[in-house]
Amino acid sequence: MNGHLLSGPEPDPARDAGHEQAPPRVGFFTDTSVCIGCKACEVACKEWNAIPEDGREMALSGMSYDNTQGLGASTWRHVAFIEQTVPAPDPAPVPAPDGRTELPLADGAPSDVRWLMSSDVCKHCTHAACLDVCPTGSLFRTEFGTVVVQDDICNGCGYCVPACPYGVIEQRPEDGRAFKCTLCYDRLGAGQEPACAKACPTESIQFGPLDELRERAALRVDQLHEAGVADARLYGHDPDDGVGGDGAFFLLLDEPEVYGLPPDPVVTTRDLPAMWKHAGAAALSLAGGVALSFGLSALGRGGRSGGRR
Repeated sequence: MNGHLLSGPEPDPARDAGHEQAPPRVGFFTDTSVCIGCKACEVACKEWNAIPEDGREMALSGMSYDNTQGLGASTWRHVAFIEQTVPAPDPAPVPAPDGRTELPLADGAPSDVRWLMSSDVCKHCTHAACLDVCPTGSLFRTEFGTVVVQDDICNGCGYCVPACPYGVIEQRPEDGRAFKCTLCYDRLGAGQEPACAKACPTESIQFGPLDELRERAALRVDQLHEAGVADARLYGHDPDDGVGGDGAFFLLLDEPEVYGLPPDPVVTTRDLPAMWKHAGAAALSLAGGVALSFGLSALGRGGRSGGRR
């Protein structure tokens, strides 16, 4: 094992957290190319986890069909609706049934509109800074490799909120406690898949062993490239990235920033060992300087008293 590393490749975070008989790590693969924006995942998540509603002001946000706007303490699944203006395809001749060629009646508009829809969720990072900074143990690593908040022992300190490189965790204003996706930990313990994946009608959200999902995702990207979708790419799947790979990763059809995702996330506690090392060296240097000053002062006093005798 890697001994509780804060960064770098980590093949088995559950065993590193103390789960000696851990099952294979599980997670989510979200294929945004087949997401239809139905929000079934949002509804299923709220129903199963008894998450409170987001308020009527969210329903009239003015953000197109995106009435929840982002992940938060009461939104553990968020379906984003991204409207893009793209160049229209060149009008092509249409073959007629009798072998003659008919041209389109219109030349086509100079631009077209497409929707990018994606169901976002907590990434359940391999190196989870939220877990590293939690002072009460409210955040913990499960035997499935996921990261869960125990809200009953959360003291509302809020350290986890700025620690998350994805901006996933939020505190509820009523009592300050932090909440986020648990990847339906209670359902996993009963041998069931998470509610959002169960409810997804297009299998945009896929659940299973993480290694298997990564293989499936790579094949899907190859399939899309062969079909001419050159912009298809994976996000969060690489164990060598800044968070050691995500337990919930995505197939995107554009740059991560378009979906509101950081292009190169890094675990915010990565540099803690170096910072403590430098702080320790500075403290030792300061202590040595103080001791030296006292020693020189004592020698000076001793020399003056000897001269008077």
